[in-house]
Amino acid sequence: MTHFAYTSDNSFLKAPRHDARRPFAVAGIPWDGSVTNRPGARFGPRAIREASHMLCDGTHPLFDVSPLGHLTDLGDLPLPNTSLADMRHALAAQVPALIARHHMAWLGGDHAVTLSLLRAYRAHLGRPLAVLHFDAHCDTWSDHFGEPSGHGSWVWEAIQEGLVVNEGFVQFGIRSAAERIPRDYVRDQGGFIYTARDLRGLSSAAQLAPVLGEVRERMASLGHPPVYVTVDIDCLDPAFAPGTGTPEPGGLSTSQLLTLLEEFAGLPCVGMDCVEVAPPYDHAELTSGAAAHAVWTYLCGRLAASGG
Repeated sequence: MTHFAYTSDNSFLKAPRHDARRPFAVAGIPWDGSVTNRPGARFGPRAIREASHMLCDGTHPLFDVSPLGHLTDLGDLPLPNTSLADMRHALAAQVPALIARHHMAWLGGDHAVTLSLLRAYRAHLGRPLAVLHFDAHCDTWSDHFGEPSGHGSWVWEAIQEGLVVNEGFVQFGIRSAAERIPRDYVRDQGGFIYTARDLRGLSSAAQLAPVLGEVRERMASLGHPPVYVTVDIDCLDPAFAPGTGTPEPGGLSTSQLLTLLEEFAGLPCVGMDCVEVAPPYDHAELTSGAAAHAVWTYLCGRLAASGG
């Protein structure tokens, strides 16, 4: 039996630990060996868990459900912390059993972990996935500052490996400096990009209706493929999430992110991650609080969609 090291005294929403009977689970992936600026995301899982305690019984005001009776916390996965290849090897050995047993929400960690997760879901489902990708950065570079892989190359690698449905890859909040080829790579492959500029001033479901409708229509036209959600917390403006390794001004608001997660709850989502929370740079737990709300909103949306 695989042993999962638990690195803090708390759990997400104070849910029971290591209960294989519960259909939903969270697990931490405390890795930040691929960052290009400030390290610290290895401490993200613990901070997100602690921030989630402010959610009390976890009842969502829109969905009117709480994941608490359905949720377990599996702790942090034991990983090496110096080698990306070794970390991915360790993840590959642990993730398949968890996604076969639970609907998972993963707490990062830097964004390099998402490639390993997509590989596992692709193998488990036997088909490529659509992806909703919230981020300041396109993560489509074909190398990582001279290295073959990292937290800025996972999208390019996932597309190259056939892990995803190209036309079902959707990016929200992109705004960092980038040359045209990586910046438009997802669009050039047939997907959608909604930059932070495109989304300025659009917060409510009514205001976001054209975006929501376009994405829903695209997923329907593709036959409703399984959807994976990945939230890089730097999709948010640093005013809402300063505690991250590569902050980019001009980003989404927390309300925009939560509205999008709420409105996409009806899609056939199979899992999600929330990455790049770096507590050493946070202020007043703004970042970890936003991340906890994003994960909680996703879980409540899935529970509501399943009739729970």
